[in-house]
Amino acid sequence: MSERERLLKRLSSYDFAVEELHIYLDTHPDDVSASKALRSYEEKSSELRKEYESKFGPLSATNETGNRWAWIADPWPWDTQEG
Repeated sequence: MSERERLLKRLSSYDFAVEELHIYLDTHPDDVSASKALRSYEEKSSELRKEYESKFGPLSATNETGNRWAWIADPWPWDTQEG
């Protein structure tokens, strides 16, 4: 597995945890430990997203670089022979 794939997998894991904790907190709004975990996972997700985008380019058209078309720049994932 390439560095790019590992980083994307870690980011996806944190993003999944964030979504699940949001759903959990909808029904358990007073759970302080879940709220703390949510903030921690959101911070880690943000750090990983910044790291990924600095190394491999934007993940979506709504990144903060100011160039809304940068996310479609070559190479596409299937154009590389990594791994």
